[in-house]
Amino acid sequence: MKTIPIRSIKPHEAKADLFEGFKIRNLADVLEGKDLHQDLHRHDFYLILAVRKGKGSHEIDFVNYPVSDDSIFFMRPGQVHRIHLKKGTEGYLLEFNKGFQFLASKNGNELLRKAATKNYCKLDPAGDGKLAAILQAILEEYNARQEGFEAIIKANFEIFLIQFLRNRQNRQLPSVNADPYRQEKLEKFMHLLEVNVGTKKQVAAYAEMLSLSPYQLNSITRSLVGKTAAELIEDQLLLEARRFLLATPNQVNQVAYHLGFEDVSYFIRFFKKLTGYTPEAFRKNFQ
Repeated sequence: MKTIPIRSIKPHEAKADLFEGFKIRNLADVLEGKDLHQDLHRHDFYLILAVRKGKGSHEIDFVNYPVSDDSIFFMRPGQVHRIHLKKGTEGYLLEFNKGFQFLASKNGNELLRKAATKNYCKLDPAGDGKLAAILQAILEEYNARQEGFEAIIKANFEIFLIQFLRNRQNRQLPSVNADPYRQEKLEKFMHLLEVNVGTKKQVAAYAEMLSLSPYQLNSITRSLVGKTAAELIEDQLLLEARRFLLATPNQVNQVAYHLGFEDVSYFIRFFKKLTGYTPEAFRKNFQ
């Protein structure tokens, strides 16, 4: 049975050193004057695709996004995607391992977590220009590798994340409900879901980890995304099920047990109710 390949960062032949868990490239060098098409696969690292100019499509976790001028994509480890970029697309491709600690301050990982909560963002041209200048500076340091280049890359990447979050926040529609406290709690809830959904499926468990009551957590999720916390837990379970069904050769019962379903028949009913397919039919139709 065909499964989704898992890709890792390959060391640069000419730059194999302690910085090999990080890579940045110019998209023109990646495309080499040709269209780029990659079938469904997943990474064990973070990926940032910053497109200054170009066209194509980018499917991440079964959601399709347009590739266009001034667009940026954040991918977290474990997400599945397929991508098509037309020749002539310009921008940057940045990759780094999830265990590679290169952010300049103790707040760096928190900045990354916030930035990676959304897979796609359309930027204004001015904001995209600022981000491109930072990425170009990182690329030049990465290629030149002069003394102290690591520190400069660390500092510039943190500035990139801050500038990106500013730009994204400025482009969001104002909402009386989207105050910083509630938004922060929602982002932390979504992160906790991604990490724990295989072992924790009760709203009360997540509310406790967030120092909230179940009522408060539901109020936040309803006001910001229009869904209850239980519905978001269900969504994450379904996403993980789809990933594992396509990315591994595991039997359906193994996938069910991995996701914390003790009753395989209940898992099959759960999956079919939400997708219209049995797990096996989903595999056959979407591989």
